[in-house]
Amino acid sequence: MFIRSYLRASTIEQDANRANDALEQFAADHGQVVASTYTENASGTEANRPELLRLLKDARKGDVLLVESIDRLSRMEDSDWRMLKTTIDSKGLRIVALDLPTSHLALRVTQGDEFTSRMLGAINNMMIEMMAAIARKDYQQRRERQAQGIAKAKSSGAYKGRPIDSDLHKRVRELLAANLGIRATARHAGCSTTTVLKIRDQVQQLS
Repeated sequence: MFIRSYLRASTIEQDANRANDALEQFAADHGQVVASTYTENASGTEANRPELLRLLKDARKGDVLLVESIDRLSRMEDSDWRMLKTTIDSKGLRIVALDLPTSHLALRVTQGDEFTSRMLGAINNMMIEMMAAIARKDYQQRRERQAQGIAKAKSSGAYKGRPIDSDLHKRVRELLAANLGIRATARHAGCSTTTVLKIRDQVQQLS
């Protein structure tokens, strides 16, 4: 059994490695070691995640997919989640999440204990599906509340958009002026490539 940890954060501004120590400590507490780690910055709604796809390609039957929380996997559209879950099941992977105690038993099931394994699988799948549905609903509700808040602020003339981070803009402009590429600039500035492109376009319009 290999334990493959998956770390995801929504944007470059967030740190996908934040949970790495917690996952490694969790594995150690259960007498296991994380064999490989897959890290990426990607939206939870995005189905095309290169590192997650690489993990699925590398995985073998009986391996563990270790995550901090089920929502690291499941905020995508229901159809995309179904496809991902089917792939995980077909590979014989077992999902273990720090916030899902029933999944922790996967690290302790003895080989050949078929009854325990089947019971664990049934209970764990039910809990995973429930938490996945909750994660998607929570995300959708937060987006709806955000949209409603913006619409209300716009109607009252109070919405001004996100405040401009002048220090970030200056840093991005300096990096671009030094002929760094978009991705390199985003990495050094600690922002997304979308932000870099917006600032670059603003500079070009003013020049």
